[in-house]
Amino acid sequence: MLDRIKDIAKQLAPRLIEIRRHIHTHPELSGQEYQTAAYVAGVLSSCGVQVREGVGKTGVLGDLTGQNSDPRRVAVRTDMDALPIHEGTDLSFASRNAGIMHACGHDVHTTLGLGTAMVLSQLADELPGSVRFLFQPAEEIAQGASWMVEEGAMEGVDNIFGVHVFPSIPCGRIGVCYGTLTAAADDLEITITGESGHGARPYEAIDAIWIAAQVITTLQQAISRTHNPLRPVVLTIGKIQGGRAPNAIADCVKLSGMARSLHPETHAELPQWIENIVANVCQTYGAGYEVKYRRLVPSVINDIGLTQIVEASVEEAWGKEAVQLLTEPSLGAEDFSVYLDKAPGTMFRLGVGYRDQRNYPLHHPQFDVDETSILTGVVTMANAVWKYFQTT
Repeated sequence: MLDRIKDIAKQLAPRLIEIRRHIHTHPELSGQEYQTAAYVAGVLSSCGVQVREGVGKTGVLGDLTGQNSDPRRVAVRTDMDALPIHEGTDLSFASRNAGIMHACGHDVHTTLGLGTAMVLSQLADELPGSVRFLFQPAEEIAQGASWMVEEGAMEGVDNIFGVHVFPSIPCGRIGVCYGTLTAAADDLEITITGESGHGARPYEAIDAIWIAAQVITTLQQAISRTHNPLRPVVLTIGKIQGGRAPNAIADCVKLSGMARSLHPETHAELPQWIENIVANVCQTYGAGYEVKYRRLVPSVINDIGLTQIVEASVEEAWGKEAVQLLTEPSLGAEDFSVYLDKAPGTMFRLGVGYRDQRNYPLHHPQFDVDETSILTGVVTMANAVWKYFQTT
């Protein structure tokens, strides 16, 4: 069967590159993937997959039914949204939508989902069970998976596979991780309220900007002294808003950021830990405060058995040297974890790095992929699905 999967995928390879380039040229932001969704639905319908549109706002769901000799249904999830980044490549198929770019590889992900559907649809008469293809919106704002789950995307799904490109892994290799793959990530907003005054007489005011600086510094210092260093925490304040004039003391500052962690106990403790530090600093200098902490996504924890299937799929298709075992998790986040609350699953890393030129990181305006990785990813995913139905 692997030979047939490879043969079909190789025949489709030029078309898959066309698909990827079309999606790359026409990126859409989170929750606005209308044209991408319509395009995906059209491709799925053309290969006989039953399609539902508008699942989770702009998501697309495709069902491929096999022989039904195996009652299980496995899902393949890929995401479709782009980032608010102005593309800096000189590609002939660079983004035509100013300020929007597929800088995280979701154009490749969508192509892999379509390619897997195109391959398996030609083998449907021999496919023991059913496959559900989830084309998800709004991964970049960590909401799309919840939208789709709320509208029944995981109903009847027994297990799920996912994929994410990785430029630090060379093309032709697949990153496989057992256990924790990504961090839990949460939104954080801190408002500090002081009292305005003349810039020449700060002692008559309560300087919210200066106090905000103390809060940021104390939080970062406290991580290294009050948290177990074997249970990492990354706290990023990425946005600061405050002040009205250069010669006036600011009476209000808003800090926005994210907190990331790997250990469940640490994740549970973070909201109170942060609020305690903010409270102590603000009370010391007479300021008021408000902390808003919003849980976004938990960690992606890969199922061992499904990860073994992926590793075996890679070895069978490309040889042992194509497997890159990932022994450390990433502190990046992925709302693929939301699906794992409904069914066990695993996500693998697709190597897309060029071997002979510089590889820019994810979310960089010059990010690009070696397109030969598309064939590697489609064969790996299709073979993993096939092998899934050979296991009990």
